[in-house]
Amino acid sequence: ELWISLEEHQDALELIMSKYRKQMLQLLQGRKGEDAEPVLRVHQANSSEIESQIDRICEMGEVMRKAVQVDDDQFFKVQEKLAQLELENKELRELLSISKESFEVGREDLPD
Repeated sequence: ELWISLEEHQDALELIMSKYRKQMLQLLQGRKGEDAEPVLRVHQANSSEIESQIDRICEMGEVMRKAVQVDDDQFFKVQEKLAQLELENKELRELLSISKESFEVGREDLPD
């Protein structure tokens, strides 16, 4: 009888412990969901903030790219204008030297 009573007692304890474990597991799972909720919200807020900063950085990069392109275009225009002016200056100097030579030749031809 004692042996049977002991087995019944152990069976009852196992049933109680299994129900306890099941309830604790449910409680922990529910708590994990609740604990994860604030962390998830903070993570989402940080993610959206980082995403907006990345968008701003991309926009600034695009603006900088355009500024560099405009600057390069302006530089090439200035270089082209400078080359044109140098060529014009060279041609004008040649014309001036020709004019001086013809003036000196014409002067030498004149009687004193």
